Amino acid sequence: MEWIRPDSPDYDETRKLFNAMIDRRPAVIARCADPGDVADALAYARNNRLEVAVRAGGHSVAGMSTNDDGLVVDVRPMKSISVDRENRTVTAGAGVTWGEFDRATGEHGLATTGGRASTTGVAGFTLGGGSGWLERSYGFACDNLLSVDLVTADGGRVTASAQENPELFWALHGGGGNFGVATSFTFTLHQLGPTVQAGLMLFPGDAATDVSRGFRDLALAAPDAVGTALFYLTAPPDESVPEDMVGKLAVGVAYLYAGDADDGAVHALPFREMGPTVDLVEPMGYADFQCSLDDPPDHYNYWSADYHDELSDDALDLFVDSAQRLPGPHSQQLIARWGGAVGGPAAASTPLLNRSAAWVSHPFGLAETREGGQEAKAWVKGFRRNIAPYTNGGVWLNFIGHEGQERIVAAYGEDNYKRLARVKREFDPGNVFRGNQNILPAEG
Repeated sequence: MEWIRPDSPDYDETRKLFNAMIDRRPAVIARCADPGDVADALAYARNNRLEVAVRAGGHSVAGMSTNDDGLVVDVRPMKSISVDRENRTVTAGAGVTWGEFDRATGEHGLATTGGRASTTGVAGFTLGGGSGWLERSYGFACDNLLSVDLVTADGGRVTASAQENPELFWALHGGGGNFGVATSFTFTLHQLGPTVQAGLMLFPGDAATDVSRGFRDLALAAPDAVGTALFYLTAPPDESVPEDMVGKLAVGVAYLYAGDADDGAVHALPFREMGPTVDLVEPMGYADFQCSLDDPPDHYNYWSADYHDELSDDALDLFVDSAQRLPGPHSQQLIARWGGAVGGPAAASTPLLNRSAAWVSHPFGLAETREGGQEAKAWVKGFRRNIAPYTNGGVWLNFIGHEGQERIVAAYGEDNYKRLARVKREFDPGNVFRGNQNILPAEG
């Protein structure tokens, strides 16, 4: 194990997170290469009365993967990936990112639902549920879990699966890092690609209202194999974007077909008939598409999210109005189509509530300066106030920062939250792992 302290030459680089808004200084960062290192790090924290945070990909927008004056368990050195092609399973270490995961499984024409940004860590993403382009076909990342290995607060090692510690296994399907430090994950894989029909379409901002309504209707009618989202953005200076669109509001459609690339081209036709100015949907590697929408690092981020059972014209008008006031060239509004396997049989086996929602909205506020980050935060909060009448009360916790205990309970519902609290009491009664969307241990 490597101990990184404030006087270590690589301390600042090691403590840095994806979100530049977060600038915290832990007392020590323990770079753990195996479960034994994790147990030793937790013992050190316990003996020195240090608060604990767990860091993998570091994409928590609220900075939950670090702290001030505490200990950070850094699992990034755990990079093992073992693919069992015959049984279509993979075991990945907790430090693996989705870009690394998708490249490794893609060599065998296999995949599972992963993050929409390739730099996102497998660990935090999956433990929070795991929403991605393949979810309508294969469910969330957590729905594809076969087992998870953890180190508990007292240094014990446990495996959670349908056969071993099944109640803990249930809790890990969206309950986050509340129960221990995950060190490895085993997933079911699905035949996919490696070439799929995928890419982006881009429309000018003055068509936002028509494209929004057209997209809604087409996405509702599309088969489950179509993973898609509508997003509002500032058109970037890219060789594929006409010069007269650059720097102005644009509307994008992200498209991926989880199946034969030729079939995917057929199902993309209705979206193409809306007349995009830029059409980059084509046969490409699944892993290439997965990294094509990566957010820029070192920006000041503020995000949130809501669920929607339907999107009326009035609701879509609010999205368009908000998009016309994007705070800076890097901010975006995203509306992802749920349905399919998201609300399928696996939904009943997880603590996540409102999986029958048809849509999830996800405003991203991004800026290059701290002052701009505050403007982005105000924009996100203002949008959420305006869109509230058109939401169903559900929330995807991986998409938000610190928004209060009520929002955490809303993600699970009262009954599931109480059940999670009982699991928390069993595996972390002292709430050592509270640097997260925290589930409080049930009272004795």
